[in-house]
Amino acid sequence: EAQLNIMRTHGVLMARFVKLFRSHGISPPQYNILRILRGASGEGLPCLGIAQRMVTRVPDITRLVDRLERARLVQRCRTRVDRRVCLVRLTERGRGLLAALDEPVQAAHRENLGHLTRPELVRLSQLMQKARGGPTGRP
Repeated sequence: EAQLNIMRTHGVLMARFVKLFRSHGISPPQYNILRILRGASGEGLPCLGIAQRMVTRVPDITRLVDRLERARLVQRCRTRVDRRVCLVRLTERGRGLLAALDEPVQAAHRENLGHLTRPELVRLSQLMQKARGGPTGRP
């Protein structure tokens, strides 16, 4: 029953985000990539570095980055030190999209969980971490 509730809750909570991101031409995993790149240094990250930071596992980071690159939200650049390494960087257009999404994303978080008290949110987070395998959330 608990597993079913987690799965149903995920679907309900994600629905707002899917609709929001779709209206801006991206998916939730693509949004996650853009956020990761915004948080990274200006030098960018290799695809493996992005994959390691993703909220959910996705099978093909390269395909997602390809789509973001076609939309001119990211760019790939070779490093000067090792031309085999390709870094992904956020473009100004990508930064602009994230800036436009910052408030709507916060509003969606408030709509989803704003009815819970601070102690309830803390306890919920603790229980989710424990369900994933421990205090760090790593099985």
